[in-house]
Amino acid sequence: MSTHHIDVRYVAELARLELTEEECEQFQPQLDAILSYAESLSQLDLEGIEPMAHPVPVHDVMRDDLPHTSLDRDAVLANAPDQAQSQIRVPKVIADA
Repeated sequence: MSTHHIDVRYVAELARLELTEEECEQFQPQLDAILSYAESLSQLDLEGIEPMAHPVPVHDVMRDDLPHTSLDRDAVLANAPDQAQSQIRVPKVIADA
């Protein structure tokens, strides 16, 4: 068992989640198991292994029929439904305070 312990109720409060007592009792062993697994990973010998940002290689996902250069600004603006001063206009999504 891990020596680390995270209180489920505290984490739920930080996340602004309302959990019942039964849910806290259900999630506590699960969280403890996750911490125990993470601790077991720290004991692995990783000598000579390079750090990675992703577990699998990430490749460019551009379509084959598109040029691999930045988009032409004029072409983008020409297809925009609404524009002003060489910028794309979008609807307002936040009301005035």
